[in-house]
Amino acid sequence: MSQFESKKNLTRFTYDNSAFQGWRLYVTRKGQSFLKYFSDKQYGGPKQSLAAAESALNELKEVLAKAKLVDGKHTESTVKKASKILK
Repeated sequence: MSQFESKKNLTRFTYDNSAFQGWRLYVTRKGQSFLKYFSDKQYGGPKQSLAAAESALNELKEVLAKAKLVDGKHTESTVKKASKILK
């Protein structure tokens, strides 16, 4: 398996007819979706963009794992913390 194949929560984009090449981080938890693109161009190549995406994914998972739920959903403060990671 190539290191540049999609993984759980991380999708590799390398389309010839698209200006974007990189990784998409996408996580859905308790009805809330979290999304960020990591461009090879911005991060200096596919290895670096993957490393940035994996780091953000680990931080996001940690925040969501520790989050308290209200009526089965994430609180506004949890969503804000998660959104800061993805900026």
